[in-house]
Amino acid sequence: MFKHFLVPTDGSDLSEGTVARAVSLAKETGARITFFYAQPDFPMPIYGEGALIDPTTPEQFAKSAAAESDRILAKAKEMANAEGVNADTDSVVSEVPYEAIIDAADRHGCDLIFMASHGRRGIAGLLLGSETQKVLTHSKTPVLVYR
Repeated sequence: MFKHFLVPTDGSDLSEGTVARAVSLAKETGARITFFYAQPDFPMPIYGEGALIDPTTPEQFAKSAAAESDRILAKAKEMANAEGVNADTDSVVSEVPYEAIIDAADRHGCDLIFMASHGRRGIAGLLLGSETQKVLTHSKTPVLVYR
């Protein structure tokens, strides 16, 4: 059975439900969890006619993103602690979340990536893309998709 889950989270309701289910499964199987959050990178401003200028500096953006990451990961770790599940947290800044997720699983020696899916199908799924789909496509680590 799997002994170390990587659980990517973004703090959404869907993601929180996935965290809860991952904690439950980890408790049942004696696995440990590394919760992971891919922080967004500072968006490059585009100047030109009609462009909006964001007064946020890269430093302010990074500080805000790190605070959001800390809040989301602390909440997930609290859920694990409440159930007696051994859990750690990790976060990196990445423009490409699916690559960051795969790298985190490798870096932490996880044997399962446990993640949510929004369940978009058809054209919406194709056009919007899916970090879950990209992880499924590119990861060598097994992926459990929870809906």
